[in-house]
Amino acid sequence: MNKLILILLSFVLFASCGKDKKGDDFSKPAAGETSASDPSSYDPNRGEGKFDKIDLSPNLDHALANAGEKVSGVKCLSCHKLTEERLVGPGWKGVTLRRTPEWLMNFVTNPDPMIDKDPELQAQLELCLVRMPNQSIGDQEAREILEYMRKNDGVK
Repeated sequence: MNKLILILLSFVLFASCGKDKKGDDFSKPAAGETSASDPSSYDPNRGEGKFDKIDLSPNLDHALANAGEKVSGVKCLSCHKLTEERLVGPGWKGVTLRRTPEWLMNFVTNPDPMIDKDPELQAQLELCLVRMPNQSIGDQEAREILEYMRKNDGVK
């Protein structure tokens, strides 16, 4: 009897997960509208945001890196490790070698539009299962975190 109830319950749950074919599909923009998550306008080298060009010195700015260590200790390192190992989010080791400064600062200051458009971030989301929250990081804090990431990647 318990097996029969379990089978019926499973069938009901499975059937209820189907898409209602009669209802409107609100996941797509209406005719003439553009989607906020339209990946065709996305630049994978700079991301989505206000930072177009970040000029970095070949040498580390130690004051910025030290400030970035403090900010990241409060806002970042509960989910990210400084190694390649994933915690909640991916590890930071090598991130400044894989991503441009513009991309990193745009992502840190406003992750939502980039998660919606960047195929690599969407793939990362499938692995991590947790969307990076917007930590309300300001421009200066983002620059400090970037310098700390550079320090972590061996810039002297």
